[in-house]
Amino acid sequence: MIFKYSGIDKNGKNVNSKIEANNLEDAKRRLKAQNIVYKSIKEDSNSIFQNIKFERRYKIPAKELATLSRDLSIYIKSGISIVNAIGLASNQYDGNKKLSLFLKSIKTFLDEGKNFYQALEAQSVITLPSFYKQSIKVSEDSGILDEVLLELSRFLKEQDRINKQVQGAFAYPLFILTVSVFMVAFMIAYVVPKITSIFEQMHQELPAVTKFVISAGDWLSSYWILLLGSILTIIIFVSILLSINKQFKYYFDKFLLKIPFFGKILESSELGRFAYISSILFKSGVPFVQTVNLSSKILKNTVISNVFENASNRIVEGGKLSNALMKSDYLIDKSFMQAIALGEETSEVAPILKNLSELYFEENKDRIEIFLSLLEPFLMLIVGGIIGFIVTSMLLPIFSMNIG
Repeated sequence: MIFKYSGIDKNGKNVNSKIEANNLEDAKRRLKAQNIVYKSIKEDSNSIFQNIKFERRYKIPAKELATLSRDLSIYIKSGISIVNAIGLASNQYDGNKKLSLFLKSIKTFLDEGKNFYQALEAQSVITLPSFYKQSIKVSEDSGILDEVLLELSRFLKEQDRINKQVQGAFAYPLFILTVSVFMVAFMIAYVVPKITSIFEQMHQELPAVTKFVISAGDWLSSYWILLLGSILTIIIFVSILLSINKQFKYYFDKFLLKIPFFGKILESSELGRFAYISSILFKSGVPFVQTVNLSSKILKNTVISNVFENASNRIVEGGKLSNALMKSDYLIDKSFMQAIALGEETSEVAPILKNLSELYFEENKDRIEIFLSLLEPFLMLIVGGIIGFIVTSMLLPIFSMNIG
């Protein structure tokens, strides 16, 4: 629960802020622990509203978490304690209400004697990835918190860059496709009927192709709302199924991996993400079995996620990761498995994983560029073909008249 309060801090200054607590009494106790004498305290109305709408936790964007991680890394590396680093960050992000509340909540738990990892687990403002919290936990024990925070920042920033690159790259083809759909719909719904009326007045027998286009135009004019509603219903239905039915999502993800070229891009992206986060966790001192298991949970494709999750179970039984991957139902890229096997033989798994992540990210960048360079002319060809078919079907009766 979030409480708003006003009072006086230990320096005698008036403060108006928020604090996270389990209940009102817990909030009062925490304020007392921070040497704050409160004048008024009540539950935040926004918090109550969020609870009603079941929006308890805020999902922080990767870019914001990357920037915060980088700033904390710089503070800690400069010799500032984690408590003071959080305090500095809280002041820095005062304009971001959610992030500021998150940092103040963390500081409250740190003031109570919890370490950084425990504070991250205890707060309920922001949802954090499990691999992020696990990296913090191990790095605190190892005394390399600043290094791991910097690595996490790089990873999150790279993921944000890739996502924006893909979104930006698909923007133009999507624009072309949207305009083309509207153009074809306009021709069938408005242009074709007007030309049809001319043919009807002339009482001329129309070719089968022309009749088909006219029928399609009549149907679209009458039932376009039904068609649009059906498409939206299917999209919503599939989206709901993907979120609630694990088996459906598994087969859907498997289908995506089988799509020529696109499936390879998807697999490489997942392998790159797995390799990068695994290298961070392993470097932080997380046991290898736990590293594989945690890294598998950040993957979006359930097929590849299951491959690594099942592999972690086989490692527990005494096997090697490379052997476990080769026995999986779905075989990932052979070069990935061979590289892992080499790393296991030379005891250089962490560097191999880091190199693999860089390799797959770079390869994917080239693949996406090739994919988009092929997609644009392909879309133009399809749309041009449809428009050409419509125009030809309308011209055929005119040619027949001239010949006759």
